[in-house]
Amino acid sequence: MDARYQRRKFVNGLSTALSGLAVTIGVAGLVWILATLFIKGLPAMNWAFFTESTPAPGSEGGGMANAIVGSLLIVGLTTVVSTPIGILAGIYLAEFGDRSKVASVTRFVTDIMLSAPSIVIGLFVYALFVTTTKHFSGWTGSVALSLIAVPVVVRTTENMLKLVPGSLREAAFALGMPRWRVSLDVCLRAVQGGVITGVLLAVARIAGETAPLLFTALNNQFFTWNMNEPMANLPVTIFNFAMSPYENWQNLAWGASALIAILVLLLNVLARVVFQSRSKS
Repeated sequence: MDARYQRRKFVNGLSTALSGLAVTIGVAGLVWILATLFIKGLPAMNWAFFTESTPAPGSEGGGMANAIVGSLLIVGLTTVVSTPIGILAGIYLAEFGDRSKVASVTRFVTDIMLSAPSIVIGLFVYALFVTTTKHFSGWTGSVALSLIAVPVVVRTTENMLKLVPGSLREAAFALGMPRWRVSLDVCLRAVQGGVITGVLLAVARIAGETAPLLFTALNNQFFTWNMNEPMANLPVTIFNFAMSPYENWQNLAWGASALIAILVLLLNVLARVVFQSRSKS
């Protein structure tokens, strides 16, 4: 008995030590990446970085104003499109599609979309829209990112609604509320913090996607608000500038990478704060 206890104690200690070592390695790698990113990226984030467009090859100065605005437009439109579609689809799967074949197919397609490589989605949108319209555009970039964001919102909404206790639905039905009002006014309101968190995480997911935009929005050296033409964006600009032989472009790429990292970190922190505050209330 004592030998068995000692063996279990040893295995427990070894497992704890290995788990702690794995956590330490992971955190150390993350800190190293973020430290390198901020050390090289923050010095490039000056006033010109936010007010001037990307420079021509070999020229000095310049900034990322056109890429920042382009990313805001593309990601903003993606959020506007994907949020209502994802939430409504999640409500249908959780509240109305328990035994529906349509719901089963939707869940299957959603799982496939969640695991599909982003470059495949970019190629799909390129073949479907870019080759048809004969030009790249910000619109097609938003379509590609929406195909990535919608499954995240759908799955998050469905999982959160399944956490709503059945007694809450029964109480609403007992008051004579129709099912659609129970779903929207009772169930969705009860888990709105988690749904908002899912939307924010979806935005964080698409903020740094490069491959879909390479095949859809492409890039633009000049400042533009026109979504119907090639549009500059931060991920593709970082991809191009980081591989260039110009030191000025490389510094701008570090600055843009740090900017995306800061925005993604802020979105994740905001998602956690929103979720915790809603859970306490």
